[in-house]
Amino acid sequence: MTERPILVLGATGSTGRRVAALLRAAGHPVRAASRGGEVRFDWTRPDTWRPALDGVSKMYLMAPHEQPVDPAFVACAVERGVQRIVLLSSAAIEAMGDERLTAAERTVRESGTAWTILRPSWFAQNFDEGFLREAVMAGELALPLGDLRQAFVDADDIAAVAVAALTTTGHAGRRYELTGPAALSFAEATAIVAGASGRPVRFLGTDEAYLDAQEAMGRPRAEAEAEVEAFAMLRKLGDERPGDVVRRVTGRAPKGFEAYAAEAAARGAWRG
Repeated sequence: MTERPILVLGATGSTGRRVAALLRAAGHPVRAASRGGEVRFDWTRPDTWRPALDGVSKMYLMAPHEQPVDPAFVACAVERGVQRIVLLSSAAIEAMGDERLTAAERTVRESGTAWTILRPSWFAQNFDEGFLREAVMAGELALPLGDLRQAFVDADDIAAVAVAALTTTGHAGRRYELTGPAALSFAEATAIVAGASGRPVRFLGTDEAYLDAQEAMGRPRAEAEAEVEAFAMLRKLGDERPGDVVRRVTGRAPKGFEAYAAEAAARGAWRG
């Protein structure tokens, strides 16, 4: 019997494209879906949902920043025979008041099908593929986190855990906290990026620096102030402790931040 395809949402994004690539390398059929990918999928266009879901057995579920996971879509997936869902969530969502991801986790847990929730720490790739790259290129990164230490996790490791959860047993009903092997302050991580890229980059960790940077970008001050409050709640949690989930699930050690930065620099991530 031919294996039914695995639906990968966000298949052109940082984790989605890696999940799709690993699944294909292991011989699994993949339906790669996104707004501009192989299969068109748009959260705001329900007419794109059923074609993406037809014949699918499992699903890697994620939604872009600020886009809620629609419970109607998850219900549609289960109705059409999806037997396993792996959701990309995030660490510390309760502390930061992230109602979008809290609701997404609840929707998946109550879906009536097997589920696994991934809660990664800060992506290392935020520095070269994500929202921190512009600041790196400008030479100044401001986040109101002071010397808080976080266990940055590589997107390759997130994808490897997702693929294991999609294709092997023992992961149903589990919530995995994903971290890298060491906790670093943002000043330390920024210095590593600066050294690897050859670009001078300084880190500013105060509320005032963050508000000034956001105002310079044209963002409403009220929005930035709300984010400062959320970051303050994260600081109250204290330094993050690295865990062993990546090693336990994948059988290999997670990638360190220095290795990530060296690889990103070698492929020209910060040229220009």
